[in-house]
Amino acid sequence: MCYSAQIWAHYRDFIRQFGAILDLPQFVDVFWHRRSNPKIKIPRAVEASFETPESEPAQQVKTWIDEFRAAQATGWEQELFKQKKRLADAERRLQTKTTKAALEAQRIATAKIEWLRGKLADLGRRDVQDQDARIFPGHYAPVMVAEGGRRVVKLMRYQCRPAGKLAAYDTKFPGTYNARRDNLEGYWKPLFGYSHGLMVVNAFYENVSGVRADGTTENVVLEFRPQPPQDMLVACLWSRWEDRATGEVLYSFAAITDEPPPEVAAAGHDRCIVPIQPQHIDAWLNPDPTDMAAQYAILDDRPRPYYEHRLAA
Repeated sequence: MCYSAQIWAHYRDFIRQFGAILDLPQFVDVFWHRRSNPKIKIPRAVEASFETPESEPAQQVKTWIDEFRAAQATGWEQELFKQKKRLADAERRLQTKTTKAALEAQRIATAKIEWLRGKLADLGRRDVQDQDARIFPGHYAPVMVAEGGRRVVKLMRYQCRPAGKLAAYDTKFPGTYNARRDNLEGYWKPLFGYSHGLMVVNAFYENVSGVRADGTTENVVLEFRPQPPQDMLVACLWSRWEDRATGEVLYSFAAITDEPPPEVAAAGHDRCIVPIQPQHIDAWLNPDPTDMAAQYAILDDRPRPYYEHRLAA
């Protein structure tokens, strides 16, 4: 399963290259809800799209981003103060008597202080790095869909909650960030042939089992990048979910996966995302539910780069 990916995060890239339009009110809605729900994870590279706002709604998003980061900084600074006190107390106890509890408190506090200092320092940087465009299940990413005869970019959560399902569906089925090709007319039947989208990525990441020198196994994360380097139009399914009681709306998506090419299989993983050819964009985004063969043909006529891998940083 594709558990993480390096995405196109700047909506202007979609506008410039694909002639898409931005669903700005929908972006605004997501950022507004994050003010009271820190579980909404938006990559920093997506936030960077609003660094130089060009409209009043975009300026409002920028204000909310600044407020969110200020709240993060305050919380981390308060926690840093607590851990410094914890470390000082532990070291004071160790001066008189070495105990297991004091040593453990010293170890934990030291590690947390280092982590918090790193987070605070990172929060203050202005440049956008590759890591800022990486998403994981539950994170939000720009996804291109068709709406009203136009290509439209929406901000969607990478874990699909189909319309009509309870919110608890996310916990019960945590793997719904990927949609297996061999199950598109089974589990994913309500969406396949109806709600298709595209996410643009230039790398993806997988958990695989590695072998240590002593012969035991360990979990490692591999980064796969297409060679030659290229941006891939990853086929997705998406859904618009609404809570009828509160009016809350959630847009979410899943990336379609299929059997892996030989080099991905040899690296230890049994699935791979499915990129489509640029000439199929509109046919994919505007599917005919009476012609499933055409949809499968698009998935089969995929680019087939060589996926070079390395240990993820």
